[in-house]
Amino acid sequence: MPGMLEREFQAVVVEVAQLHGFELAYHTHDSRRSAPGFPDLVLVSSRHGRVLFRELKTDTGRVSKDQVKWLTGLVAGGADAGVWRPADLVSGVVVAELRGVPVRN
Repeated sequence: MPGMLEREFQAVVVEVAQLHGFELAYHTHDSRRSAPGFPDLVLVSSRHGRVLFRELKTDTGRVSKDQVKWLTGLVAGGADAGVWRPADLVSGVVVAELRGVPVRN
């Protein structure tokens, strides 16, 4: 999946999330009217009682200061938040985290 565009990656992530019981996926379509840095996706599984906040980046994309602030704040508040890249899909990190398996340090 090298060279995958962020929007292509997002479409695959949403599809994989749905296959793993996440029935709701939210993405702000016009981020100019949103708080700077808010994560790209909010995934909700009422069946599993889980909500994930994920910033999606290409394999070379940089996480901005505002994105770091949001992700750090969400984690500090007890949310499951992080960054996913296409390499995480290939390595199995995305599926593991969708299943609730901790894989990050």
